Amino acid sequence: MTFQPFFTHGASRSNPWLITCDHASNTVPDFVNGGDLGLAQADMQRHIAYDIGAAGVTRALADILDAPAILSNFSRLVIDPNRGMDDPTLLMKLYDGTIIPGNRNACDAERQRRINGCYTPYHTAYETLAKRPNTVLVSIHSFTPQLKGRDLRPWEIGVLYHTDTRMALPLIDSFTAALDTPVGNNEPYAGHLPGDAIDQHGLQKNRPNVLIEIRNDLIETEQDQIKWAHFLAAHLVKARAMTDL
Repeated sequence: MTFQPFFTHGASRSNPWLITCDHASNTVPDFVNGGDLGLAQADMQRHIAYDIGAAGVTRALADILDAPAILSNFSRLVIDPNRGMDDPTLLMKLYDGTIIPGNRNACDAERQRRINGCYTPYHTAYETLAKRPNTVLVSIHSFTPQLKGRDLRPWEIGVLYHTDTRMALPLIDSFTAALDTPVGNNEPYAGHLPGDAIDQHGLQKNRPNVLIEIRNDLIETEQDQIKWAHFLAAHLVKARAMTDL
């Protein structure tokens, strides 16, 4: 079977939302070390390999909003589609204390092969969907409750952004009013890396955008993914109405 580096969901839908999931899968295609990065299967099920639960939330959210979605079909450890081409972590060799054996000695030619086979097709398809009129980008990610042995992260959800705050700030206000726990304002990660997916398809094209991070222990089951998708949909619609987009 021919490897497909991305999946679209509801691609013909006309609603201007575009729901994206850069780290949807832990798949390692056969052309990368025979489909093996040298990690134990248990490690490939961890957050280092993909964003746990994010794909289910993405599909459910797209269905609720009657909007298209695009999801990667390769592990972030193969090549990270949410990094710029010049980012040293585009091909990760160490993540959260785990060495990635299949990447440790990857040469420039191997890096380019993964870009050609995974990264470029994903971003080409992403841009095709993003070019529809009045697109609003919503990027869905998940984060681990703890990273590098540090204290438990207190946020259930975080909203990430850079210079375009049209969606982000109203969404933070809306989430804050609805939740008893703190809402991450550019937490647990900074909201911008030069050349990342939102930079490429949102900021550089002046498309309204927001990146949402959900703590992955809250979206492990399909039921929880659907529940959070309904929560997100209601607040996204509210935030968009507040911005008159």
